[in-house]
Amino acid sequence: MKRILVTGATGQLGQALQSISAQFETNEFVFLSSKILDITKADNCLAIFEQYKPAVCINFAAYTKVDQAEDEVQLAYQVNAEGCKNLAEACLIYDTTLIHMSTDFVFDGQQQTPYTTADSPNPINVYGASKLKGEQYIQALVVNYYIIRTSWVYSEFGHNFRNTMLKLAETKTELNVVNDQIGCPTDAVSICQYIMTSLQKQPYGLYHYSGKTICSWYDFALAIFKENKIKIKVNPITTAEYPTKAKRPKYSVLG
Repeated sequence: MKRILVTGATGQLGQALQSISAQFETNEFVFLSSKILDITKADNCLAIFEQYKPAVCINFAAYTKVDQAEDEVQLAYQVNAEGCKNLAEACLIYDTTLIHMSTDFVFDGQQQTPYTTADSPNPINVYGASKLKGEQYIQALVVNYYIIRTSWVYSEFGHNFRNTMLKLAETKTELNVVNDQIGCPTDAVSICQYIMTSLQKQPYGLYHYSGKTICSWYDFALAIFKENKIKIKVNPITTAEYPTKAKRPKYSVLG
């Protein structure tokens, strides 16, 4: 039986994997929250790896507050970059395969065609830059790794665009949603299914995985309300009409 250590167990992807973990009976999952495994602390990582000696580590721990990262630069880098370095060093010592989640935000959004793994990253915000640094640490330190860039993750779990829209619809009759940022919504459970059924059969390296539907946040909102049979007026607006502290890529479709 293969032991799989999962960081960030209480986050969106951690909860998604827990919801389907019973399907994978030949694996022993160890789900750990940041209270037990703080990836920013190297000694904590080594102690946990010594205790469990996992064959695989799936890193779902991340700092994902895109706008807040512009003010909390050090914290974003501690989690998204230094945390990856600590995990990679532990994986190197214990010969553990590292599976790490990254983001479409490593790109600047200037392309008009889907980004491939051969395209050069150029992040335009602190969050994207910190995630890219984490990728670079992993690639420099270990060989047996999988890095998966994904986009616009949603699920019934945790904080995400889907759940925010549904929550707002409880008290609002009208919403303004950005219509000039384009990407691919990706179901968190489908990411976990991909990791467990397909990814680990592939050569080590960098991969892109996202949903197949290309749309704007406005389009995504309309689909969410339609699926949940919610009647609400949704107005398309531009990015300029909804300013945020962090810049967002205008186009972040992953190929």
